[in-house]
Amino acid sequence: MIPIHFAPLQGYTDDVYRRLHHQLIGGVDCYYTPFIRIEGGGVRSKDMRDIEPTYNEGVPVVPQIILKSLKEFDYLVNVVEEKGYKEIDLNMGCPFPMQAKHGRGSGLLAHLDVVEEVVKAIQAKQHLSFSVKMRLGWEDKEEWRPVLDLLNGVPLKQITLHPRVGKQQYKGEVDMDAFQSFYELCKHPLLYNGDIMTVEAIRQMEAKYARLAGVMIGRGLLARPSLAAEYKEGRERSWQERRTQLMEMHERLKAYFEGIVNSEAQLHSKLRLFWEYMESEIERKAYKKIMKSGNLKNYLAAVQDLPRR
Repeated sequence: MIPIHFAPLQGYTDDVYRRLHHQLIGGVDCYYTPFIRIEGGGVRSKDMRDIEPTYNEGVPVVPQIILKSLKEFDYLVNVVEEKGYKEIDLNMGCPFPMQAKHGRGSGLLAHLDVVEEVVKAIQAKQHLSFSVKMRLGWEDKEEWRPVLDLLNGVPLKQITLHPRVGKQQYKGEVDMDAFQSFYELCKHPLLYNGDIMTVEAIRQMEAKYARLAGVMIGRGLLARPSLAAEYKEGRERSWQERRTQLMEMHERLKAYFEGIVNSEAQLHSKLRLFWEYMESEIERKAYKKIMKSGNLKNYLAAVQDLPRR
């Protein structure tokens, strides 16, 4: 049985989501924060709060940073280290143009000079543990090769590879031939990320790649929050079990957000995100009713009307 890591998704897997998922559903060995970035000369207060140890107590969490230069690397590592963390994940995989076109995320893979500077900085910070999440490249699926050569030369806890290029975002097929090549050349523990939506898909990866150090799942866990737990337990949880857990997690999220938002419209907007990836889990009719609810009253009625099967 291999470890399951929960990939970060901006706007979804914040500290309260991670905390409640860990407490109520489980099955995940490690959670990652949505990437911390420099904006307007510093780190957003929202991102600072998300890595506050108080809000992550008892949860196995690793902060993730995104950067375009050695200067940004040094600044962000210092911010995270000051919060008491000893492990940091570097985002070299974000596919969204707003980041990648500025040389961050998967866009960084095309700037080998910056990667080399960062690698040297990692080498000098032996008191910290680093991991890397990356793609095959930004637009060239061979960009990973010289990057991996550099990464192989420094101590890393692991590398996670999503075998698409950044420009694909989540479209098209994952390139499993490229993943195989990466797997053969990577000297670090390697995690797979990309389109894992079922327990069977996890088992297939585990069976095919004997040295695989785990899988990282994002959208698949948002779509079925019990996915990791079902894999670990070796059984499919009944819909009634899953529904009960979803409703409890939703009620706890609702109670939390009621304490921090200023209007019903904001609360509706926050809570609606919980279901955004769950069409296949809660059935299309219920999903459409929630997504098109329009206001908080209709939304809460739609949630209470989830099928009981």
